[in-house]
Amino acid sequence: MKIALIGPTYPFRGGIAHYTTLLYRHLKKPHEVRFFAFERQYPAWLFPGKSDRDPSLAPILEPGAERTIDSMNPATWLKTAREIVRSGCDAVVLPWWVSFWAPQFLTIVAYLKKHSKAKIIFICHNVVAHESKAYDRLLTRWVLNTGDGYLVHSSEDENNLRDMIPGARICRRFHPTYDAFGDSTLDEAICRETLEVKGNVLLFFGFVREYKGLKYLLAAMPEILAEIPVTLLVVGEFWKDKDVYLKMIDEMGLWEQVRIIDQYVPNEDVGRYFCAANLVVQPYVSATGSGVVQMAFGFNKPVLATAVGSLPEIVEDGETGFLVPSGDASAISKAVIRFFREDNALIFEENIRNRQYRFSWEHLVSGLESLLEDD
Repeated sequence: MKIALIGPTYPFRGGIAHYTTLLYRHLKKPHEVRFFAFERQYPAWLFPGKSDRDPSLAPILEPGAERTIDSMNPATWLKTAREIVRSGCDAVVLPWWVSFWAPQFLTIVAYLKKHSKAKIIFICHNVVAHESKAYDRLLTRWVLNTGDGYLVHSSEDENNLRDMIPGARICRRFHPTYDAFGDSTLDEAICRETLEVKGNVLLFFGFVREYKGLKYLLAAMPEILAEIPVTLLVVGEFWKDKDVYLKMIDEMGLWEQVRIIDQYVPNEDVGRYFCAANLVVQPYVSATGSGVVQMAFGFNKPVLATAVGSLPEIVEDGETGFLVPSGDASAISKAVIRFFREDNALIFEENIRNRQYRFSWEHLVSGLESLLEDD
């Protein structure tokens, strides 16, 4: 089957770029795929972080990407659409995660609908974007209504999409494990020595935004420390309100137990943080899914997560980690204490290894193929 894949890849950073690149790598094994990537993703003034460029010395990339789409140049949208038509593709796969891409994707899809019979498949990373506004939902509805099929990663996204588009053809597959960040058998002792940590180590990883619930993990630290010694690594770029978190740490006197690494972590350094940690903590207030959980599972690391979005479908409570209510610092502290006191690490890690197929790229590709079959 001839497939056109649209989305970001290196030199752009972040989970969507990693996901789309790895999807291209696995999708082109059984199919003929052309990858139309972004030449410019966002104007500099719009991106909330320091840069949208990946500083990694070992980037995740795949040969064959055609960087044809400039988000601010409509001529490139139409040029890409015309090239997809000329290629005779049977299907076009697009990611959906934020409403910024509504004009670009509406233009491309409108041209394809007029000049091609290719099926339009959306991979919905977020049907309803994090911290979305009314206009985000309107734009999302407009764009997704143009699709012929949809792949989602959670029952919450599936329900949101069915509310938005009754009768939509939807396939649900788990977000695949990110296994491209280095060797999962890195030496823990060496990683800990490099990071200068020892004992019990918790890891909060990824961009720091309000919906990720870091404040509840920080609030749980005094109760945890009253029972067991731990070090918390907070690793990721703060997009805003950093002073709020620093004030919490200061007021609770946690500077010896909390390490802040306020930066985007290049690929070659990701593994050392996960291998140095005993438990990855994702205390989300809201979520549809989490690429960080899949990073953790790629390194066979247990996860303590809140029971929101798809996280209860991914993290098996008492088997591959623990689930707690969102916004509950006391529940977080009790789960952390239980994890270390019961010495759950080895059995949880073994359970994660035994469940890897559910989170494989092959399983995802089979889901996309089911959407491309004739009705």
